[in-house]
Amino acid sequence: MKSPLFTHSQPQQKSLALMGCLVWLFCLTGGTCLSSPIKVNEAGTHLIKEDNRAFVWVGDTAWELFHRLSREEAVEYLQNRAEKGFSVIQAVVLAELDGVRTPNYYGDLPLIDGDPGKPNEAYFEHVDFIVEKVEALGLVIGMLPTWGDKLESVNPGAGPVIFNAENAHEFGAFLGERYGEKAVVWILGGDRNVLNLDVYHTWNAMANGIEKGSVRDPLITYHPRGTAISAWWFHSAEWLDFNMYQSGHERFNNVYDYAESCRNFAPRKPFVDGEPAYEDIAIRFWEYMDFSKPYSERVPSNVLDDDGIIADLSHFKDGFIKPYDVRLHAYWNFLSGAVGYTYGNNAIWQMFRKGDANAIPALTDWRDAMDRPGAHDMRHVRDLFESHPFHLLQPDQSLIWGQNRKGPQYIAAASATDGSYAYIYLPRGELFTLNLEKWSSALTGLQAQWMDPRTGRFQPVELNETQVLQVLSPPTSGEGQDWLLVLDSESGR
Repeated sequence: MKSPLFTHSQPQQKSLALMGCLVWLFCLTGGTCLSSPIKVNEAGTHLIKEDNRAFVWVGDTAWELFHRLSREEAVEYLQNRAEKGFSVIQAVVLAELDGVRTPNYYGDLPLIDGDPGKPNEAYFEHVDFIVEKVEALGLVIGMLPTWGDKLESVNPGAGPVIFNAENAHEFGAFLGERYGEKAVVWILGGDRNVLNLDVYHTWNAMANGIEKGSVRDPLITYHPRGTAISAWWFHSAEWLDFNMYQSGHERFNNVYDYAESCRNFAPRKPFVDGEPAYEDIAIRFWEYMDFSKPYSERVPSNVLDDDGIIADLSHFKDGFIKPYDVRLHAYWNFLSGAVGYTYGNNAIWQMFRKGDANAIPALTDWRDAMDRPGAHDMRHVRDLFESHPFHLLQPDQSLIWGQNRKGPQYIAAASATDGSYAYIYLPRGELFTLNLEKWSSALTGLQAQWMDPRTGRFQPVELNETQVLQVLSPPTSGEGQDWLLVLDSESGR
């Protein structure tokens, strides 16, 4: 639908709307589309594709993708992510790092005079290019219309605050019309909680605008601040299709508790951890930085080298998030009922180049960060959860006999509702007692394997065909020696 505020670009907008209608009709009549829209299954537990196959959300946090990278750099980054098995790229149109007033790589601002009613066509042609490339690579873009600092908040950023209910609706309609037929999932919020009713109504208006402008029924969620869940404000909103939480930038976050909360909301909706601890980010970085100062002055001058890379690691006394940490949070989330997990790297979210000022000091630049070990581990995460019918998976702690304490040693387990398979994640390669009571009538047909989350390789496990309770020990143990037990039943339960 056409928004009357955008008269400066009507010819192109009409062409885009016509193209969207043609693509939509082509798909309805049996044509092959570049991507299948994602929707929620009838049970409200999972995301599925148009062919009803489960969609496994393995995301990457690329908040500054549209704002800071050239087209050639964007292609390099996206190809790398496709090769590593990521399925979703999360990026922001009006970005966090002064995205309204600082131009993109080509010198283009997103808005004329900072007005949401005057989008700059040159800027959005760059966004178009990236969205097209995402789609061509078989990925999905998790598109944030704006970072949350463009609305009133108790956590002001670069801003400026430019949105109200009226222009948020119109901006949403513009984006929905332009990208509504693309492989896009919409993410409102942008790292901010809801301050008051005016802000609440503004986000509602933006969501309604996206729905108004979109050719297809859009899939929408909300990205809150750390340790918060979208459901706290919007679970009953008709536009909120699935929940998202931000578990935050610490080690051993209790993501299973966020997941349990989401499972208990009614009606049931799928949920995703949209921002966990980023690989290479300083743990509790906010305690060692002065965010009242410009980027280059947030840490003492001796902490960074001439390229802006961290030289004095000791300044951040709690250390840094490791590959093990991002693996652990991924498996904890999925086995606690999440349908998705978004990996992140501290250099990549801000697309930091050597020599640039960075919002949070980094260990590498964005290009070197693409091949960090934690990013490689995401391929094994996706491969595992796509290897069995993902839509059947649900948490199942009954597989673990005895005490299962929360914290770094928490063992997460899940099984298929039809009894065809189960996964058990042992974060430190712990000796544990497996409870096979549910499979007691089918022990002779039960196959078991250890999966190494670092390599994706499997090795067989010998089970006793006569014992319901069995003590098992993974091949190695200790911090960083996590293992998955994979159970497959020939007949189910």
